[in-house]
Amino acid sequence: MIMDHPGGRHRIKIAILLLFIVSLLAPGAWGDSGPLPARDWNPQNLKRLEALPPNPLTFAVLGDSRDNPPVFQGLLRQMARDPDIQFVIHLGDMVDEGDLTRYRGFFQSLRPDLKMPLLAVIGNHELQGDPGGKLYAEIYGPRYFSFHLQGNYFIMLDDAAKTGLDEEQLSWLTAELQKAQAYQTRLVFLHVPLFDPRGGEHHHCLPPESGRRLAALFQEYKVTRIFAAHIHSYFDGAWDGVPYAITAGAGAKLYGDDPGHFFHHYLKVSIKGDQVQIQVRPLGPQGGQ
Repeated sequence: MIMDHPGGRHRIKIAILLLFIVSLLAPGAWGDSGPLPARDWNPQNLKRLEALPPNPLTFAVLGDSRDNPPVFQGLLRQMARDPDIQFVIHLGDMVDEGDLTRYRGFFQSLRPDLKMPLLAVIGNHELQGDPGGKLYAEIYGPRYFSFHLQGNYFIMLDDAAKTGLDEEQLSWLTAELQKAQAYQTRLVFLHVPLFDPRGGEHHHCLPPESGRRLAALFQEYKVTRIFAAHIHSYFDGAWDGVPYAITAGAGAKLYGDDPGHFFHHYLKVSIKGDQVQIQVRPLGPQGGQ
């Protein structure tokens, strides 16, 4: 039997008040609750690509905007002024940590200027605070996927854990590369580069064995070009004969001061037939206006 006593009711009210205060002080109580800023973002934007006009196909690639709206929005404004660019691919590290507050900030930075579709690859910073990538998957959809567009095959990978692809994803990738042989170009997008082009003591890349395994696979299946991020800079070259571009200058702190590599930028990629042309677009003086 519960006694209905005034003193007991008072203690219950105090207990409820204390529980309420504790809930407000709990981690994430203010920033990590409420609705998602998006859901199934990548699948929804893939549907928008179906309406694109025929060749030449032109899109932008960038990476590592990481909680720097002024630079990121400046680059988006530059893209918006280019009538050729049809969509954008972000190579990951959109946020510094994978929580709702930062994701909301990222999507808020898109709204003023981004009218075209944007597809996203997962980066290692999306896993910080969300090690299983559950929140990322709820917002963006599958962590790796592929699509084809006007004779071109796009493969979007998940190497965000920086340990290389697991066997399940490697098996999937091999099957995708086999299907991609029927297309004019085979384009691979991932966050962490196979190797660090700076060499020496720099190892901001996949473990050597994982990088070599992917490079051999891409060479075997004649990948047209690899796009990676993670090293806050711009580099290009070839890994086992496969051309690559590292583009990670969308806002995160740059890793050096050599103006040939370390500057804020995006890539403008144009494809006609089996030819892929890349133009580097630095953040211009009008970008921030």
